This record gives sequence, C-alpha cells and structure tokens, in this order.
Amino acid sequence: MDETEFWEIVDSTREAAEGDPEDHADLLVERLMRLDPDSVLDFARHFEARYNRAYTWDLWGAAAVLLNGASDDVFDYFRCWLIGQGREIFEGAVHEPDALAELLEDFDDDVDGDGEELGYAADEAYEQLTGVVAPDLGIPPQPAEPVGAPFDFDDDAALADRFPRLWERFGPG
Repeated sequence: MDETEFWEIVDSTREAAEGDPEDHADLLVERLMRLDPDSVLDFARHFEARYNRAYTWDLWGAAAVLLNGASDDVFDYFRCWLIGQGREIFEGAVHEPDALAELLEDFDDDVDGDGEELGYAADEAYEQLTGVVAPDLGIPPQPAEPVGAPFDFDDDAALADRFPRLWERFGPG
C-alpha cells in the first residue's frame, strides 16, 4: 500500500462517517477488512509512522489550545484524530501547528480531537481477519520525548504567543 492509497482510505471512511470519530473508526475497520492481512499491516505502518511524526511539543501545545488542556493520553488520541482528518490537515498541522486555525472548518471539543478508536482500527481489522494479534510493525518507535522545545501548556500567555491564530479562534474565553 502506498501513501496515496493510505490517505484515500482515511478520507473515504471519514467522509462516509460525516465527521463522527466513532463511526469513522467503525467504517475504517470495515474497509480494512476488505483487504488482505499484509495490506492491513501496511496501513498500520503508515498510520503509526504519521502518529510518531506528530509527536512534537508544538503540536501538543496546539492540542492544548483546542482541547483546553491535553494530558499524555489526550494528546495520543488527538494525534490519531489528526491523522483521521486527512493528508492536507495532518501535513499542514505537523508543518505549522498554528495553521490549524485556518485548516479546521470547525472544532467542537466535545466531539473533535479524540480519535482513540482510529488508532486501534488496523489492529482490530487484522485480528478479525487472521484470528491473531498483529505482529510488531518493524518501524522505529516514537521518540522518548516530543520533538522540539518543551514549554508550559498551563501558561496561557505562552500558548497565546506561540499559537496566536489558534488562540484567537479557539482559545478560552
């Protein structure tokens, strides 16, 4: 599976789910189950590589603005959700997290930002297809610490300074 096919599967299932993250995950599992097990593992490798690439302090800060705070787990689920938004939004956000202010048409922190189930879709599809747990994907793990310079997510002034467009559009108040 190449990168184009990966994004095509992500996009088609997201569009069919009409933005509902849980429906998106269910549709993704259904779509992946139409593939052979090796292709499901290829999809999982693409997903995991992007998930690891999004492990940056700046993207974590952007998630903190959008979600009014972001613990480790919340940021993990946010990265899954971000992949689920498709190539343009994902790549734009990884390149410049503050660009999410323009890339996102809307953001409802009660519904958006939590793609936990998307992160398990390939594993679930593989297990249903084969009856066994997916093997190790053979790709490097995410870094021990996020890439970039750490900063305090609880400091509103720092968040507003670092993400001016996101803060203006989605920040508290």
